[in-house]
Amino acid sequence: MRIQVDKIASVTRNMGLDKRLTLSAQIEAKPGAVIAARVLNDKNSYNILEDVFGRLNQVNSGDVIVGALGHRNALHGYEGIMPQKVSAGDTLQLLNLGGVIGECVSHNPEVGPPFELEVLGQVMVYPEFQSRRGVPARVADHAVAAGAALPDCPVIYVAGTCMNSGKTAAATRLIKGLRQSGLKVAGCKLTGISALRDILEMRDYGAEWVMDFTDAGAVGTDTDNAAALSHHVFSALGRHRPDVIVAETGDGIMGEYGVQSILADPRLKALNGAFIFCANDPVGVAGGVAALRSEFDIPVDVITGPATDNAVGLRFIRDGLGIPAHNARRDGEGLLAHVQSLLSTWPTQRASA
Repeated sequence: MRIQVDKIASVTRNMGLDKRLTLSAQIEAKPGAVIAARVLNDKNSYNILEDVFGRLNQVNSGDVIVGALGHRNALHGYEGIMPQKVSAGDTLQLLNLGGVIGECVSHNPEVGPPFELEVLGQVMVYPEFQSRRGVPARVADHAVAAGAALPDCPVIYVAGTCMNSGKTAAATRLIKGLRQSGLKVAGCKLTGISALRDILEMRDYGAEWVMDFTDAGAVGTDTDNAAALSHHVFSALGRHRPDVIVAETGDGIMGEYGVQSILADPRLKALNGAFIFCANDPVGVAGGVAALRSEFDIPVDVITGPATDNAVGLRFIRDGLGIPAHNARRDGEGLLAHVQSLLSTWPTQRASA
């Protein structure tokens, strides 16, 4: 079956798909299987699809879109599971702006019910030159090659309590300052669900190389794959020999995207040049700091995020907890200076801390 599609989602960004595609009625019910689907309804909120260039496109009823099967576990968005079986004509839901498609089982009221999609078929690709024999399209088949080893440079980890806790603001402010100081900076996002937005913002702020777990072949992360995907991302970035990597973990340290497996991985922890923690309020700060220390033996180096928006939060953190705190938006220079002082001790003093 040949079909003309309207929009191709960013989850397929490494595949070079054209809008004229061949579909198969036989669909692999596996994460990362690339499918085409027809949008069945209109929405007034969360009604956009990110394309392969990062451009945001409004989605309308009747649009034929291309995305990939997967799951999502977002507190402020959709919870969706990977369906056990998928057939042409089934109804599934669009789980995020990056084009991940699955079976929605709950949603946050702020985003409303998801787009309903009629499954049309699995996209076929033709990797052999002039061959008419297609193979099912899979995101994993287009992963970038991993490097031979983890990079020999410090990683600035930026983690937080949950979505919208200021992680990307902190990461991009650090990338900008480190780049302006003369360093070669790489940026990456290690956990979450596939979307280009955050790593494109890292590039806008000066990162020379950016990657995320989709570049490593996954449409989303969980406790089973997050650490392995992080190894893949770091080793691939390491081939460029950056001076420093700024790594954001999507969602929160207690979420369901596998951040905990990264925090517990000895080889990933050994790369730690600075650990930045973002929180929305004092309770989040106190709970997160305690959990990181007790469960993962990770001391927080500096706090940022909305909890540092004014003097009330700063006093609680600095005086009450004895931890440095800098608001990334209003005191970016202070945040940068503190992180630079930590990087100057890597890896000797940091490794023995």
